[in-house]
Amino acid sequence: MNDSKSKSIGLVLSGGGVRGMAHIGLIQALQEHDISASIVSGSSIGALVGALYANGNSVADMLSLFKETPLFRYNFLTIVKPGFINTDRYINVFKGYFPENAFDALERELYVVATNLQKGELRYFSKGELIRPLLASAALPPVFSPVELDGELFADGGIMNNFPLEPIKHKVEFVIGSNVSKVGNLYQNALKNSWQITGRVTSLMIYAINRQKLESCDLLLEFPALEKIGVLDRKGIEKAYLIGYEHASRVLDGIKI
Repeated sequence: MNDSKSKSIGLVLSGGGVRGMAHIGLIQALQEHDISASIVSGSSIGALVGALYANGNSVADMLSLFKETPLFRYNFLTIVKPGFINTDRYINVFKGYFPENAFDALERELYVVATNLQKGELRYFSKGELIRPLLASAALPPVFSPVELDGELFADGGIMNNFPLEPIKHKVEFVIGSNVSKVGNLYQNALKNSWQITGRVTSLMIYAINRQKLESCDLLLEFPALEKIGVLDRKGIEKAYLIGYEHASRVLDGIKI
C-alpha cells in the first residue's frame, strides 16, 4: 500500500444521513493502509465528514461531533424559518471544530456542493467562509431550514448532486468513491405506506442520476448492510461506522493502489 504515496488521490463522499458514518469507517481503514487523499469532495453528510478529514481531525473527533451534537435539539426548533430546525443554530457548534472558519485553513483541498433553491442550480464551494456552506450542504428539507449565502437560500447538496465527482476528477490520478446511498432489493412488505414509497422513489432517482459517476471511480466502496439503518437514526451512528470500517478494511486488504 505504500505505493499510494506516489499517486495523487481524490476522495468523493456521498450524502446519506446517519449512514454517512460509514465514511468515517472508510477513513479509518485508509489511514491504517497508509493511504491519504490530497483532495476531498462531499455532499450533505459527506461534506461534513469530508471537511473534518480535510481539517486533519481524528476519527475519534469525527465520531464525537455526530454523537454529541443532538440532531433534534428542541431549542433549535423554529417557527420563523422554512424548516423544523434552525440550521444557523449549529454555527457555534461547528466553530469548535473549525475556529478559523475558512476553506484555506484546511490541510487538504475541499469541495462541498449545495443547492440554490431559488435558482434551481447547484453550486460548489471551495474558498472563503467554510461553516455556512457546510451547513447548507447538509440542510435536508424540510427538516432543516435553508442557509442564506450571498443573499440566496441554499439547502442539501444531495438534492441535485449526491456524489460530487466533478470538481476533482481531473485533478488527481486515482479517485476513491464512498457511496452510502446504494439502492438494493426490497421485499414487498418493506413498502407499507406512502412515506416508505416516497423514500424509496427518492433513493432510486438519486442513485440513477449518479450511477455513471459512481462507476467511473477507480475504486468505489458501497455498503449494502447500511440499508438497515435509517437516514436520520442517531442510534445507528456507531453501527454505520463499523460497517464502513469493516467493509473498507476487507476491500483495501485485497487491492493495491
